[in-house]
Amino acid sequence: MIEALEGSPLLTLFLVVATGAVLGAIPFGRIRLGAAGALFTGLALSAIAPHLGAGMEIVQTLGLALFVYTVGISAGAAFFSSLHRQLPLLAAATLGTALAAALTLVLGEALGLARDLSLGLFTGALTAAPALDAASRLTGTPGPSVGYAFGYPIGVIVGIVLVSSIVSRTWPGRKDTASLAGTSLASTTVHVQRSVNLRDVPQWHHQQVRFSYLRREGRVRVIVPGEDLLVGDEVVAVGMPEQVEAVTAALGETSDRHIAHDRSLVEFTRLTVSNPDLASRSIAELNLPVRFGAVVTRVRRGDLELLARDDLVLEPGDRLAVVVERRRLDAVHTFLGDSDRQAGELDVLSLGLGLMLGVALGLVSLPMPGGGSFSLGPAAGPLLVGMVLGALRRTGPVVWSLPGSANRTLRQLGLLLFLAGLGLTAGPEVASMLASPTAWRAAVLSAAVAALSCLALVIAGRWVLDLSAPRAAGAVAGFLGQPAVLEAANARRADERIEAAYATLFAFSIVVKILLVPVLWNL
Repeated sequence: MIEALEGSPLLTLFLVVATGAVLGAIPFGRIRLGAAGALFTGLALSAIAPHLGAGMEIVQTLGLALFVYTVGISAGAAFFSSLHRQLPLLAAATLGTALAAALTLVLGEALGLARDLSLGLFTGALTAAPALDAASRLTGTPGPSVGYAFGYPIGVIVGIVLVSSIVSRTWPGRKDTASLAGTSLASTTVHVQRSVNLRDVPQWHHQQVRFSYLRREGRVRVIVPGEDLLVGDEVVAVGMPEQVEAVTAALGETSDRHIAHDRSLVEFTRLTVSNPDLASRSIAELNLPVRFGAVVTRVRRGDLELLARDDLVLEPGDRLAVVVERRRLDAVHTFLGDSDRQAGELDVLSLGLGLMLGVALGLVSLPMPGGGSFSLGPAAGPLLVGMVLGALRRTGPVVWSLPGSANRTLRQLGLLLFLAGLGLTAGPEVASMLASPTAWRAAVLSAAVAALSCLALVIAGRWVLDLSAPRAAGAVAGFLGQPAVLEAANARRADERIEAAYATLFAFSIVVKILLVPVLWNL
């Protein structure tokens, strides 16, 4: 068996990926390793047969570049758009990373660990693969890879246990937004008893409700944004239940019939956004009322149902609830695309260009304090480029945003390739360290760095920033940059704030960790 694997690196790689997926799916109490299973199976296999890791460095680099670029594309828009609002959380993550770096220095010296090994333990305990790449390039020794492979599982376990313990708690979270998960928009027909222009309805003006159907003098049609409502009209209001109730009380009363059921002249349908020209456009930019006399009331994105606010930016694969006259339905269908296949297709041109720009940026040498130079490498370069392109969303005809399903697939594939390659290359060194007296000291440092820095972030989120428990759990997952920790939080509670906090901190925390690597090495 070993001889067959030595003769086929691809067979070895896919064996590690497959067996790692099986291991990652096995629950160990509250802990499920997820993609990290590939790391452990790679470590075990290469410890038995060290030659199996030959040539796996390119696989490791490719997987890492794919992973960080797709993360950057996904998180870039949210990061830059909410940068001002998220500054306190970003500051807390920065302080948590600085605490981890200080603990690494102090405990590393106290425990007599080599600096390059301590640097690897720092990156491993915080599961920061791009920081490992920076550390390996900076030191030129195998120490960072060994430390990363040793500290990584400890950081994963600490993160999973912590988020599993806090994600379901009911903290006040007074400075946090309410969760949309598990909620649904209400649709009510309102019998108008007082004349008013739509612009004078506060809930419509502030984008808290959308109006769609209008019945006047026995005829049902699509409402015109900004038109006058007359006594005796019936209109359909869509929004969160409390907002719909408020607008109903302001306009009149609930009608005893729901005019949306009348499909004689007006059609209600859900259409998929697959037209590449519409990617990264807002609802207002579609201009559907003027183009087709149509109104969008809701947007289905993944498992979330969102109110179609004018400023909501569309993503490929979004499902729009459209109210339109039957005779113009085909035109709207053609305009939006409505192709699930096309919406899920990967734009190879934008992916290739983005990765090329990211890798090129990683080759640029930057000066370091005290002399010498430092390059971002194939991890930090694609990450930063991905964040910028994700914020831009498109440049002329090139759409940088990736369909959600394609992004998640590439991200998972990249992570699996990276972890499998890392395990296959670092197994012999990790095995030798486990057999040495250094093992317990490395374990102490890794556990202390992961636990104390994550606890500091949780404490800041709970008592300083007054965040909800789900957002605090997502912040820990993003701070560690660990999909397995995110998965553990999502498995225990369905709440979009978990992924929102994860996206906010993931890329930012990686950048902070990368910047701290040369500081730790030169102190």
